[in-house]
Formats: sequence, C-alpha cells, structure tokens
Amino acid sequence: MATTSAALPSMAALSLSPPPLLSASSSSCSRQCLHPPRPRRNLVWVLNPGAPGGPVCSTQVLKEGTRDDRVVDRSLLEFEEASSDDELWAASCLRVRTFNQFNPSTYAVEDLKRSLAEREFEALKERIAGKRESFRRVSCINATLPMSQIMIGSNDLLSTCKFSKSGKDRVVVATLDLNQCLWLPDEIVGTKPQDIGADFARAYLSNVCVAEELQRNGLGYALIAKSKIVAQEWGITDLYVHVAVDNEAAKKLYMKSGFEYESEEPAWQARFLDRPRRILLWTSIAASCDL
Repeated sequence: MATTSAALPSMAALSLSPPPLLSASSSSCSRQCLHPPRPRRNLVWVLNPGAPGGPVCSTQVLKEGTRDDRVVDRSLLEFEEASSDDELWAASCLRVRTFNQFNPSTYAVEDLKRSLAEREFEALKERIAGKRESFRRVSCINATLPMSQIMIGSNDLLSTCKFSKSGKDRVVVATLDLNQCLWLPDEIVGTKPQDIGADFARAYLSNVCVAEELQRNGLGYALIAKSKIVAQEWGITDLYVHVAVDNEAAKKLYMKSGFEYESEEPAWQARFLDRPRRILLWTSIAASCDL
C-alpha cells in the first residue's frame, strides 16, 4: 500500500517527464478504492464522426462500464513495445488511474497519485532491466494515439498519460506487461509446458488495462493480439493470464482472445492475500490464434 509523499509536485508536473529512477522499488501498484467510482466521461473524436455506433468488442478488461458509442479510428492506433522512459512513465500513470479510484477532495491526493506512479515506474523499469529475480524477460506493450485526436472530455487522460515520440505528443490508452518467467509473485503457477523448456517457453500477461474513456473499442483484444506476436518472437509456447473470478468482462475478453480455464486459487489463499479469488487462464501460442 502506498502512502502519500510530502512535498511532491502537482499532477500537472507529473505529465511533463518521468522522475529519475530511484534505487528502492516496490511491486506494481495495488488496487485501492478510496471513494465510489467516478462518473464516466464522454470522448469526442475528430475522425470518422459518422462511424456506426456500438462497440467493436463488447467487453474490456478489468471493469465494465457504459461508454460513448463513437468508434476509435484504428488507422491512428499504434501497438508497440515501450521504447523510452517517457512512455513507461505514461503507462505507469495509466495503470494508477485505472486500478485506483481517488476522491478529489482527499488531502494531498495528487501526491498520492504521483507516489503510486513512481512506485510502478520504478518496479517496471527494474523488471524490464532484468533486476527482478525470477523474471527472465519483460516488455511493456502499449496502445497509443496521437494527442491531437482527442478533442474534449478527457483532460486527466491527456495530462497524465501523454509522452513524446519523434517530436510528436501521443497518449497511452491501453497497456500490459508480457513476463517471460515460471511464475508471478503471489499468483497461481501455470503448468505448461511441462518439459525442460518451461523456464523460457512460459509467459504471463499482467497489468492489463484500457483507459476508461476508451473501453468498448476493442483495444484490449488488439493489445492482447500484439502481445501474442511478441511472445511468439520470444519463443514462448504457453501464455497465461490471471483474472478475478467475478470479473465477467475480463473473462469474456480473454476467452475471446483464445484463453482457456486451467485452474483457480484456493479460497484460503485469496483470504490470506485479502483480494478476490483468481482463476488462471491459458492459451497455446504455437497453436493459436490468428495473429
């Protein structure tokens, strides 16, 4: 659990550049519920205003919610592995705003947001750099859009999740980690492959999230498809993801992406870790999936 940090800059400063990497780090930011869910914002897109309504993908990861029926112009989306600290920082900020709910009237709430983002940024950098034990290889894969395509309705997303690429501003709108490892800390362990190559042929997805303003546009499905391509390039044969047993939206998305049920967490373990019980889903990269 993160705590507030004294004398930190405001969230406006947060969006300008990532902080320097510190020596201390922590695990990825945990979900917190500091007040009832904030209202959903509408988003207006510049291109294709006459596109037919309705979601491209009816479910998105992590949480359900109503959305504006305008469709994202997919020709402007980029699905790539993060290649700069600036982009990693933007992805960390998206995770903080997606996995947590904040009461704007809470004292020093902007300091809390920055503290959580710093923790995630530091931990992510260490995992990618190979400094975390048990992680063989890690990549942060993001979906991004040009900032110019978002006109109104999401100032927070624009200010916190933007980064610069080739001199142009883009916004991270969906993100996940691909982790090549035998297991993730405090999670159910996959069983495939069972031969001697398990240490390099098994991988897990984690920190899968889509900006709430853009859910129901198929971004989660497309991002997972990109992660499968990267996993195949790494020589991964078996890909896993964990999901809360009561998260129907996420389960539908993963099933649509080719995942199957493998096992589930014992109730006592979920109680011990003070979280919803999880299930483990698996898919074969070698035999899958329409990449």
